[in-house]
Amino acid sequence: MFEAMMKTIDPQIAGILEACLEGRELSETEAERLLEAEGADLHALMWAADTVRREEAGDDVSYVVCRNLNFTNICYVGCSFCGFARHKHQPDAYDHDISLLLDKCAEAIERGATEICMQGGIHPKKNHDDYRGVVLSIKERFPDLHIHAFSPEEIDWGHRKSGMELPEYIAWLMEAGVGSLPGTAAEILDDEIRDILSPRKIKTARWVEVIRAAHGLGLPTTSTVMYGHIEQPRHVAAHMGLIREIQKETGGFTEFVPLGYIHEMNDLYNVLGSRPGSTAYEDLRLVAVSRLFMRGQIRNIQVSWVKMGHKLGQMALSAGANDFGGTLMEESISRKSGSQFGENTAPEDFRRLIREIGRTPVERSTLYRTIQRFED
Repeated sequence: MFEAMMKTIDPQIAGILEACLEGRELSETEAERLLEAEGADLHALMWAADTVRREEAGDDVSYVVCRNLNFTNICYVGCSFCGFARHKHQPDAYDHDISLLLDKCAEAIERGATEICMQGGIHPKKNHDDYRGVVLSIKERFPDLHIHAFSPEEIDWGHRKSGMELPEYIAWLMEAGVGSLPGTAAEILDDEIRDILSPRKIKTARWVEVIRAAHGLGLPTTSTVMYGHIEQPRHVAAHMGLIREIQKETGGFTEFVPLGYIHEMNDLYNVLGSRPGSTAYEDLRLVAVSRLFMRGQIRNIQVSWVKMGHKLGQMALSAGANDFGGTLMEESISRKSGSQFGENTAPEDFRRLIREIGRTPVERSTLYRTIQRFED
């Protein structure tokens, strides 16, 4: 079947896919070419990625029972793609106190959560003590809850306030109870693009510095890319190349998560005229290329159901992905930019969606330890 399929597609695409299936590492130039695949070429790409997924990760599809905690939406960084941030005098601005956060953690545990994913805006009055303090409060009351926090942007902010060396500051947060960092604030790791998306946000070198420092201390992180706005395939390929390079050095990334840009309620689209987010084909292409490009380096490719929705997420799980993400329970950042796919996916819904595509549901921990396989 593979030989027959290869005869119907672009010879260059066929050669890249055949080499990858034989185990050769993809170059950035080859990834860029695959990110332009259409029609029969795209179908062959998805088939190849699903084949590699089966070899690397088997037929299990994992998910984590977690809750998002966005503790404040007050932020002055001014990212053009963000619909979440507010200035302190806006009527819907908030900065939750610790009692509310603890109540949310308690409710999450009652619903089976093993993880809290905690991020917020860059509040100008918060400092390193505030970040550590909220972690200490949560861990004191819920010592078994995994705390997945903070983004490299938040780490940068707290570090600059602390007067510590960067590794010392991250170790200080780890001692308080931070168990892993979200690899968000990455968007596209190219400063030409970053200067348009978010000129006041940390630059590529600083993002890499924070991630390498975390990995050097044994603190795992996720990795992400945001696409579907003003980037070109070459930017995405270079971004993935940098992520893979770091992984080869540190082995600290637990997963790679493609995040489609949500356009409806932010300035990047409404003022600066970006593309209106990714197409379904772009979503499937990027998942498939991620699987092939990260082969042998990052085992877990995650679907963002918040960005894609459940049905396209199922398609992505048949195009190279092996993880359906988290339950979330509440979600503010994508929703405030216009996402229509809700705030919560219950564990039983994950299991149904996974079984519908003939795969085995697995509840996992943040760090991909199996909690329960659902064979039936």
